Order: sequence, then C-alpha cells, then structure tokens
Amino acid sequence: VALYFHSGEREEKCIIEDVPSDTLVIGNYKVQRWDIHKQEFLESAPGLGMFVTVTTPSAEILLSKLYGPQGTFSFTTYLSGEHIICLQSNSTRFVAFAGSKLRIHLDIRVGEHFLDESVVQAKDKVNEVNLRLEHLIEQIHHISKEQNYEREREEKFRKTSEETNGNILWWAIVQTLILISIGIWQIKSLRDFFISKKLV
Repeated sequence: VALYFHSGEREEKCIIEDVPSDTLVIGNYKVQRWDIHKQEFLESAPGLGMFVTVTTPSAEILLSKLYGPQGTFSFTTYLSGEHIICLQSNSTRFVAFAGSKLRIHLDIRVGEHFLDESVVQAKDKVNEVNLRLEHLIEQIHHISKEQNYEREREEKFRKTSEETNGNILWWAIVQTLILISIGIWQIKSLRDFFISKKLV
C-alpha cells in the first residue's frame, strides 16, 4: 500500500491492514509540513517526529515507538486479522495552537524481504542466483500463508452463513406455528362467541 494523507499537527491517523499470522510488515513514511509563506508543503519537517503504534486484532500493542520525520518501522504478526497502524506527530504545542498541516507519505509492504541490490550486483553469479532463489522462496511462503489465511476466512464465513440460514429456518418454523396457533385460537373464540350469542 502506497498512499499519502493530510493530518493536523497533533492529530492521530490510523489505517487497518488485514494480515495473516507470522508475516513481516515493513512501513516507510515521510512527513512534510505546510509552509504558510510559500503556500506549499516543505520537502521535510525537521524537528518533528512520529509516534508509530501498531495494535493487534486482540487489542494488544505490538509496536509503540518514536521515529524521526522520515523513517522505517517493521513488525512481525503473530495473529491473523486486522492490525491497526496509527501515526501521530510528537509536536509539543497545545492543540489550540498546533494548527500546522502535515502531509504523511506512507508505503506499507506486507510479507516482503527487500533484496540488497549491492549484493545482487556482486560479481559472484552463484551468490546472486542463490540470493534471488531465497527471495523467491520467501515470496512463495508468503503467498502460501496468504492463501491459507483466505481459506480460513472463507471457512469462517461459510460457517456463519450456514448458522444464519439454520436460524432463519427455525425462526420461520416458529412463526408458522405461532400463526397456526393464533388462527386456531381465533376460530375457537369466534365459534364460542357465536354459540354464546345463539347465532349458530
């Protein structure tokens, strides 16, 4: 995922990443500050850091760390599901005065181990082929984990659908029995009424 978003100086912004377990997630970010005089975003925001917080699907904090105006963070998941990644500047100004607008560029890579191009360009071709093979094997493992995770989600969804269909069937049966009971009671009440009024 590569994106950018605008944020207030003290505002926390979060994104949700649905990630399988035992997966490496790497995030690169860069912060730009709005310059009122130039009416544009500056290339960087010196002196401004970012708090990065990652929360697991079970609401445990997996990562909570202060970084600079540009940096890389990484974490390995141990649970499958939606992980919440939040970024907030470390501005010390009061909220009322922290009116500066920030642009945060964020690039998140899931299950990727980056190749060191300096090693790849080494003269020893055997090392290069070996490194590329290891990288491909890692990608295959990641794809396999993604497929297993999707299979688990599909199975959970199917079970939920079957349970819902079963509940709907029982509710329809109960409704039918209630309607039949009310119908019989109404017929009996009308018959008793007619008999008491000697209309029958």
